[in-house]
Amino acid sequence: MKSKVFFTRQITPESVVELYRKLDIALPGKIAVKVHTGEKGNQNYLRPEFWRPMVEEVHGTVVECNTAYGDATGGVRDNTESHRKLLEEHGWTKYFAVDLMDAEGPDVVWPIPNGKVLKENRVGKHILEYDSMLVLAHFKGHPAGGYGGALKQLSIGCASRAGKALIHSAGKTDDRFETWKQHASNVVFPEAMADAAMSVVEHFKGKIAFINVMKNLSVDCDCCAVAEDPCMKDIGVLASLDPVAIDQACIDLVVQSGDPGREHFMERVNSRNGIHTIEAAAALGYGSREYELIEC
Repeated sequence: MKSKVFFTRQITPESVVELYRKLDIALPGKIAVKVHTGEKGNQNYLRPEFWRPMVEEVHGTVVECNTAYGDATGGVRDNTESHRKLLEEHGWTKYFAVDLMDAEGPDVVWPIPNGKVLKENRVGKHILEYDSMLVLAHFKGHPAGGYGGALKQLSIGCASRAGKALIHSAGKTDDRFETWKQHASNVVFPEAMADAAMSVVEHFKGKIAFINVMKNLSVDCDCCAVAEDPCMKDIGVLASLDPVAIDQACIDLVVQSGDPGREHFMERVNSRNGIHTIEAAAALGYGSREYELIEC
């Protein structure tokens, strides 16, 4: 059976909630709501006001993790103190309880016995405090992964600093200063992302849902302090219980759009072999590239 992906062209806080309700899932217990809170200086990230009705709908806790990069990129989210300050500056703490899951160690180490590249994933230990997860992804491009969507939120997004280093180096090092010297090729890096994402999906199996918002479609990620302006018109909002299907549907909507910025966006995706993340995730068996797009 094909995975269901619900889609609306209306991009409003209210339409996000309406689409989530189409999933007909009741996430149990304490809910971690994974978002990208935006790097200092980034203009494209989705603001807390946009996500507020959705977070309140599920009575969730916004969760994030520290990054593996530092001053060389202009980023300030690589340590807890400056990250928390930025969360306040960006307005997240005004509306939500925000949990930096790796603010204190030790990391949780999840084995990945069937991984294509990684043998383990390292995530912030606070992830164990949650019963379920709602992944709210801003779909856009990415300098290393080609694109960022649900699978990136699950992998890089949920990993601790050491976990991010492992993914970027395809398991060679957990040292965030060394990982950039040993950054993996665009074959094994997507596979490492798929491996890490699988461990999170398996942990929350049956208690996880995904929403991708195709707005502010830049070739750069919200982790970029200096990001390129969007190159395409906004497309819409998607919701699914399948992280592979929802990312594949987003890529297909870009390709099918006819937007004059499509070629530029897809050059970023293809030059980084971004679709291989989707291929690898499907091969691992925790999602399908075959889906039914249900427009609402």
